[in-house]
Amino acid sequence: MAPGDDVLVEERLRELGDRLYGPARLKADLLTEARHALQDAVEAYRDGGLPAAEAAQRAVAEFGEPARLAPAYQAELATGSLRGLSLRVLAVAGVLVVAGDLTWQGSSWSGGPGPPVAYRLLSGAVNGIWLGAAILAVAGLTVVAASARSAHPALPRLARLTGLALTVALVLGAASGAALYGWSVGLWEAARTWPPMLVGALASGAGFLWIGRAARSWLLATRRRPAGPA
Repeated sequence: MAPGDDVLVEERLRELGDRLYGPARLKADLLTEARHALQDAVEAYRDGGLPAAEAAQRAVAEFGEPARLAPAYQAELATGSLRGLSLRVLAVAGVLVVAGDLTWQGSSWSGGPGPPVAYRLLSGAVNGIWLGAAILAVAGLTVVAASARSAHPALPRLARLTGLALTVALVLGAASGAALYGWSVGLWEAARTWPPMLVGALASGAGFLWIGRAARSWLLATRRRPAGPA
């Protein structure tokens, strides 16, 4: 397209983008694909002999109104958000479940009296929460894959329920993990300066923030609805 011929194209894309909510990178990718499709349509009309302005008008008109297009784009954003959330939860949950006990190995207090029963129950609950989160993450990826192959009306609802369950698991996992860590340093003074414990706390905090951002993106993509025509 010649410079200046894409004013209508960019205006239509801006109107569409204003109606969409979700991960910035995925949103940008979707709008870039739409831009390429519009530009190709404009070029095709120009090759057919239409003036530049008329070619752009024809291509934009065929592309459709943002109010009509936004729901389909928003659904794709929600699906992509669930995929990102599921992948992040699966990664963090796997690390926490596998490496959680490593923070204790070789500690000065590991050979002493065992912790209270309630502490052991909380520790088991933390592992159970993250194991459940990993299972939910696999379910989320399965739903995303099924959505790419089928337009069954039950899939969006199932995706929403899975995303909600993942978000709840994230909150429970972060809260219970923080409680367990606080209890640990209260029971064993040496735990406050034990390097694996400190590294584990920092890594866990970074992991929670990482999936927390993905959960926020999913909530925005799912709960915000494209605005209707003015």
